[in-house]
Amino acid sequence: MKRTFKYILSGVVAVSLLQSCKKDFLNLNPETELSVGNSLQSETELTLYLNNLYGRYIKGHFDGWGDARMSPSITGGSHLLAGDFMTDNMVKYGNIHSIQDQTYKTPTNGTDVGWVWEDLRSVHYFLENYKNALPSVNNDSKKLDKYVGEALFFKSWDYYRKLTLFGDVPWYTSTMNIDSEDLYKARDKRTLVADSLLYTINQSINKLEGVSGRADGRINQNMALFLKARIALFEGSFRTYHSELQLKSTAAPFLEACVDACEKIISSGKYQLYSSGTNPYWKLFTFKNNPEADQNKEAILARVYDGVKVGHATQRYWQQNNSISGARPAGGATRSLVDEYLCIDGRPIYLSGSEGSYTANPLFKGYDGMWTELENRDPRLKQTINFPGENRSIYNVNNDLTSAAENGITYPRLSYNVADRTTVTGYMAIKHWMGDKKEHDATTSGQQTAIEFRYGEVLLMLAEAKAILGTLTQNDLDRTINALRQRAGFDFAAYPNSRLQLANVPKDPRMDALNAQFLDYEVTPILREIRRERRVEMVLEDRRYEDLMRWKAGKFLTVPYRGMKFTAEKQKLYDGTKLQKPIIALKEQLDKDVFVDAQGFIIAYPRSPNIVQGKALWSDYRYYWPLPLFELSLEGTQLKQNPGWLGE
Repeated sequence: MKRTFKYILSGVVAVSLLQSCKKDFLNLNPETELSVGNSLQSETELTLYLNNLYGRYIKGHFDGWGDARMSPSITGGSHLLAGDFMTDNMVKYGNIHSIQDQTYKTPTNGTDVGWVWEDLRSVHYFLENYKNALPSVNNDSKKLDKYVGEALFFKSWDYYRKLTLFGDVPWYTSTMNIDSEDLYKARDKRTLVADSLLYTINQSINKLEGVSGRADGRINQNMALFLKARIALFEGSFRTYHSELQLKSTAAPFLEACVDACEKIISSGKYQLYSSGTNPYWKLFTFKNNPEADQNKEAILARVYDGVKVGHATQRYWQQNNSISGARPAGGATRSLVDEYLCIDGRPIYLSGSEGSYTANPLFKGYDGMWTELENRDPRLKQTINFPGENRSIYNVNNDLTSAAENGITYPRLSYNVADRTTVTGYMAIKHWMGDKKEHDATTSGQQTAIEFRYGEVLLMLAEAKAILGTLTQNDLDRTINALRQRAGFDFAAYPNSRLQLANVPKDPRMDALNAQFLDYEVTPILREIRRERRVEMVLEDRRYEDLMRWKAGKFLTVPYRGMKFTAEKQKLYDGTKLQKPIIALKEQLDKDVFVDAQGFIIAYPRSPNIVQGKALWSDYRYYWPLPLFELSLEGTQLKQNPGWLGE
C-alpha cells in the first residue's frame, strides 16, 4: 500500500475571508479560495491565507452545533468544557469510555487520535511562498515578518499538540510532494522535536510585532510568549518526572524558558486578573464580546463570535446538560475534585490522621448534610459547582429569572444513564454557565466567548516552573498563587493563613498519601499546593489531562470515581414526591438509578463492563497515544508504534 495524495492535500488551498481589521475577526467562516499558481502575491492575500489557519487551530467553542470532537477527547463539543471528561475532574453519563477501561482499540484513522498533517502542510505552503509578496512591499522583508510570525505560531501549536500526544514525531520543514522520501521517514526523537519546537516559537516571537500587541487583534507577541510558556513547562516538567527518559538533567533550560516567557507577559503590563463585581471568577467565562469591549484584561487569546456569520450552541447544551445529540458532554464533577478545594482558612479539609481516621478541619461541614461540603470552602468551589438554592438550581430559561421565589429550587439529576440534565454525581457545573435566555435561544448563533489563553494561567505556569527549579520566593507566591486566591474571594485579613506562605505551607495528609501511593517521586508541600491551585483554577479549561501526563501522574485516574453522599435525607428528597416548586427533585431510586459504595457515596459508571466500583484502569503505555494502523501499514514506512499499542 502506498501513501495517497489526500494525505498531503490537493493543489488548491482553501482560505478564509475573515474580518481581518476588527478584533472579532476570528468569528467568520471560509468564503474564498486562492489557487496555488498565483497566490500570496500581496499582503491582502497573505492575510486571507492565514485567516484560514485561525479556525483550524483556535477551536474555542467550535461553531454551529458544536458537534466536532477535538481528538482524542472522549466527548464532542467545546474542548474547553469536554476535555475534563477524560480526567478525574468530571464524569459523563452512561458507561465509561473505552480508553478508561483499557478496551480502546488502536484506530485505523489518524483523525481519531490527532495524527493529522494537513494543517501543518498548509503552514509550510505559506512559509515556502510568502516571499511572492515581496514586490508588493518594495522588497522590504521586514513588512512581511508579522505574517511569518503568525505562521510559525501555528506551526508551533501544531507540533506542541503532537508532542503532548505522541512524544516522538517526524519533524517536517516543507510541504513535500507525493514522491518525497520524507513522507515515510521515521519519527524523530523528542529531544530534536522539542528543541526544534522551542526554536520555532522563538522565531515566531521575534517576527511578531511588539509586546504591546497588534491593533487588529491578530496573533501578537504576547500570545506567542504564552504558547512558548506552555510548551516549555510541558517539556521541562515531563523530563523532570519521566525518569525513564533519562532527560532530567536537560529539563532546566525549558523551565527557565517558561519563566522568561511568563515574566515578559507580566512585565508588558497589558494583562490583569479579572476582578470586577461579584463572583468575578465565574463571570470571567460568561462574556459575549471581544475581551476589550468586555473590559476583560485577563484574556490573552480568545475566540469570539458575532452570532450572525458564525456562532455556536455551547451555552444551549451546557444549560440543558444534554448529550443526546452529538455526544456533547453531560455529567458532573467528581468528589475527587471537590476534596481538593481548601477551606476558607487556607487549610485542607483534613488536617491530620490517615485514611479512615482523618481529623477534619473544623470549618469543613462534611458530606452528611445537604451539599454542606460546598460551604466554608475556597470561593471558587461555588463558582464552579452549583450549590442547590443558587445559580442554575433557581434559574428558569422560560422566564429568564434566577429566583428561588419565582422558580423554586430544582435539584440535580443523579441517574447514571439519563442524558437529559443528569450530573451523575450530584455536582452540577456552573463554570461557563451563563443563565442567559437569549444565548440559550440563539441555538447555533450563540456568542459566548471562548478564552483559550488567559493571564491566570501565566501566573500558575510561572509559580510551577520556579518551584521545580527551586527558585520560588514569597514575592513570587504573592504575585501568582495569592493573587489568584485574592481574586477568587479569599479573605486574607480574616484568615491570614489563606495567604500561601513559603515558610508555613499547611499539611495535607490526604493529598500527601495519594502522592506517595501514585507517584514514584516526592512532591514537596509547596509544589503540592501549586498543583492544587492549578487544578481548581483551571478546571473545565482542558488542562487537567495534559497536567497528569506531564507529571507522570496517570495513576490518579484510578482514584474511584465518586459523587456526593446519597444520605437518607437525600434519598427522601429524591423519593418522587417533590415535583413542583418550591422543591423540584425528580425521582432517583437507589440501586436502580443511583448506586453507592460502602460509605454511601455515589459510584460513577456503576454498570460499565470491566470496571469495579467505578475505578478506572491505568497502564503507563497510555502516556502516549497510538499511531494509526493505516500509517503503519504503508509500503516503505519507517514509522514504529508507541509501546503497548496494537501494531508495535
